Amino acid sequence: MAFQETHSSSSSSSSSSFTHPSTFDVFLSFRGEDTRNNFTAHLCAALRRNGINTFMDDKLRSGEKISPALLKAIEQSKISIIVFSKNYASSHWCLDELMKILECREIRKQQVLPLFYDVDPKQVRNQIESVGEAFAKLEERFKDDEMKVNGWKTALSDMANLSGMHLANRKSL
Repeated sequence: MAFQETHSSSSSSSSSSFTHPSTFDVFLSFRGEDTRNNFTAHLCAALRRNGINTFMDDKLRSGEKISPALLKAIEQSKISIIVFSKNYASSHWCLDELMKILECREIRKQQVLPLFYDVDPKQVRNQIESVGEAFAKLEERFKDDEMKVNGWKTALSDMANLSGMHLANRKSL
């Protein structure tokens, strides 16, 4: 796996005197079918091994409503790490999380780190190639909610403009 830091002209959020209760150090946002059992599981385990209180949706209690619990966990985290992957934009859950993360970044000055797992930031920013194909299917499902779809597009573009890490998934030769 190769790591390459990506940069943009957009500045990251600065620290603020605004305080809010933090239950988690890190909230992980990811598309389960793409990275749950590989990259994200390893990332979560490494963070936890190093004493970093990390929220991954394996923390939800059985029977708990997913959406309110996830939104609360985002609000109660100091940092959000977004693992963008080829199918991230195919999930309305992921995109709703992304919008909440964007809100917390703006209002609560939450730190955000985007990780681009086997996708280029420009694919996320512009919803093109594999990310565009995934988003187009979701956009068709939500064609009657233009405001929501436009919010998702804006969130994807805004988050892809942040400095982050570009991770290329390379198979061993």
